[in-house]
Parts: sequence; structure tokens; C-alpha cells
Amino acid sequence: MAAYQLGSHGAQVVQIQEALKAKGLYRGPIDGAFGGGTHAAAAAFQRANGLAPDGRVGPRTWAALFGSTAQIPASEIAQENVAKRCLALTGAFETGAGVPDCFCGLSGDFDGQGISFGVLQWNFGQGSLQPLLREMAEQHPRVSQAIFGSHFEPLKEALAAAHEELMSFARSVQHPVTHAIFEPWRGYAKALGRTPEFQQIQLKHADGRFRQALGMCRDYGLWSERAAALMFDIVTQNGSIAKITAAQIRAEIGMLPTDLPEKELELRKLEIIANRRAEAANPRWVDDVRRRKLCIARGAGVVHGIAYDLEAQFGIRLERYAAH
Repeated sequence: MAAYQLGSHGAQVVQIQEALKAKGLYRGPIDGAFGGGTHAAAAAFQRANGLAPDGRVGPRTWAALFGSTAQIPASEIAQENVAKRCLALTGAFETGAGVPDCFCGLSGDFDGQGISFGVLQWNFGQGSLQPLLREMAEQHPRVSQAIFGSHFEPLKEALAAAHEELMSFARSVQHPVTHAIFEPWRGYAKALGRTPEFQQIQLKHADGRFRQALGMCRDYGLWSERAAALMFDIVTQNGSIAKITAAQIRAEIGMLPTDLPEKELELRKLEIIANRRAEAANPRWVDDVRRRKLCIARGAGVVHGIAYDLEAQFGIRLERYAAH
């Protein structure tokens, strides 16, 4: 069942905010971002209606808000293919934002890469962002023109320029010390990342990683959407699984009882992979990696202070993934 909570974004969150505002409980902007204000207003509504005040809008709270027969709608991302759902989940971990804003992650030159943008933080320094922006400009010129306006031609010129000239352009649109991107470029980036066209381009450029993730699923005999999400997150955050760690994982999987129900066996395998990959990370980040990977393996958890429910928010289940 769908649910909306801290970190959720989208049209359904707008509906929730509007309903809570009409009841005098929410005083923030109608921006489709489920933040602290929306959480507090939802909890106040729940208390007033005899519901557990957890600030999370699930089926019961949705029905109380919109009428007893109202069905809570599935999140928009849950209706996408498993590759995009996995991409959105990892993007949410990386950016701290839900759909669609996880596709709009933006940072400046703090790491020497000029500008990093998108769900997987493609960047100018390594030459990984330019192909996405060129593809958008060439394949969807009207959408691009509508977003960038009079800055569309200068952007195309910068993308066609030599590397150092492009990096100079990137640094000219951000603060030299804090590296915060100046307006209107910050707004342009957010608008671009929210378009279905640029999200599809990001999905296309993440395809190699997703295919690698599915290959790793086959290596360990995994079959679920959760497994695809876990392996995609490992490929993105950690690169892969080293041979020694892989051998440890296979040894532990080999010790599992052979008569376990299919889903329990899958879950146990995912937990082993999550724990062993976390232990192989830099000691400074072991706990962070473990929380993130176990959240995926178990289908729920708290990462960077944000509660996640993979099935409710992203439609990622302990069910077989469709062939990609």
C-alpha cells in the first residue's frame, strides 16, 4: 500500500498539503515536498481524528482526509519500470529528496568537478554530465528552450567549448567559497530535473549500472526487485563487491538452511550481502553503508534521518523483477 511521509514528493503530497491547509493545520507552501511542516500538520490531524499521530499519511489517514471511500493512490514512481524505481531510490539516498527532486540533485565545485547534477551526480570535471545535457538540447529543444530561455544558446556554446572553458563557465555561476549555484541556474536545474524527458535521459545513462546490478543478482541466485535495488545501490555507491567479500558472501549463503521458504531465503541472502559489503567499506563509513544496505534488504529503515518504506514509496517489493 502507498504511504506518504517525510521525504515524499509529488502531486499526492500537494493534495495532502491542500487538505491540511483547508483544515487550518498546515501553514507552509503548497510545494509537493513532505517536510517537517507537513509532517506536523498530518500528526495534528491524526490526533484530532483518533489516529496514531505518526505524521505518516497511509490508507487510514488518507481516507480520513478525503472521505471514507477514498483510495490512497500509488506513488507515481511505483508505476515505472523497476530500473527507474531503483534509480529513484538510490537517488533519494544520495540527495535526501524523494521523486521528482531526487532527479534534480545539484552541487557546485566543492570537489573540483565544476558542477555535479542529476540523480547520480554526473559532472563536468569527469565529462559525464555533458552528454546528458547535449542529448537533452538536441532531442528536446523546445522543452530546453522553455526552461533556459535566453540562456539556452549560451549553455549550448559552453557545452561545445573546450574543457577548461566549460569549467570556467561552471565556476562563474556559483559562489567561489560556498560553491552554491546562483539563480537563475539553480532554478533551471530543478526545472530540468523534473521533466520526464530529462529523467528518461538519466535512466538511459544509468542503464549500464543497472545491467551490472542484474548480473550480480544472477551471480548470487537472487530474483527480487529488492535484490535489484540493493545491487544497483552497491554498484552506484560502492562500485562492486570485491572477490574476497564475494567469497565470504557465498560461503555464508551456502550455510543457510535449504528448506527455507523462498522469500525468507531471499531476505536472508540480502541481509548477508548488505552486512558483508558494509564491513568491506572504509571504516569511517561502515555504519552508514550498513544502515543504507539493510534498509534495502529489509524493505524499510532510517537513512540519514529519513524513514523509508520501499514498497509504499517506490513500489520496490520482495517480488520477482520483470526482465529489463
